[in-house]
Amino acid sequence: MTVLLSTAYLPPISYLSACLHTDQVLIERFETYPKQTCRNRCHIYGPNGLQTLSIPVIKVNGNHTLTKDIRIATSTPWQRLHWRSIETAYNNSPFFLYYQDEFERVFEKKFDFLLDLNIMLLEILFDILRIEKKIGFTDHFLKIPEGIEDHREFSKKMKVHSNDAFPPYTQVFSPQHGFIADLSIIDLLFNLGPESCDFLVKEK
Repeated sequence: MTVLLSTAYLPPISYLSACLHTDQVLIERFETYPKQTCRNRCHIYGPNGLQTLSIPVIKVNGNHTLTKDIRIATSTPWQRLHWRSIETAYNNSPFFLYYQDEFERVFEKKFDFLLDLNIMLLEILFDILRIEKKIGFTDHFLKIPEGIEDHREFSKKMKVHSNDAFPPYTQVFSPQHGFIADLSIIDLLFNLGPESCDFLVKEK
């Protein structure tokens, strides 16, 4: 089975679960880029609760820009700000230091296109989670894909499954604010470490 997904920035837990439970991952490149989705934003758990990190982008062709052509704006130091937020959120998590270098080096690298950044992060996540799946890309827009599990619409709600699809786990700030479900996969990694892959398999 092949699953068709939008690109995603540090995608939510359910996104990686969908990747784990398929034979091949196909990333949509030729859709008209929509705003305010997981394509350029992710949710982490900060000291004050839910926190959104959003990459500033440039639509080179306005509202008709395809995802593959979306460029990353360089007018703000977003990489430094995002990494600082991630450090603040997870510095006290059990496995932050264990994975820190893997992610920090990405935030020190310059990217022109959003898709290139997202794919590099996805490949790192696949390696850490031992997801041995082939990543492919669409070569045209598939309006009604046949024989493919289409999860592109999930990005509008930032998750593939419902919030109760996975059991709660210990989060750094859950004693203050309670458990928050289906955050960016880095929330799971920094809190559960090597057990994260088993967690993805044990979906409710």
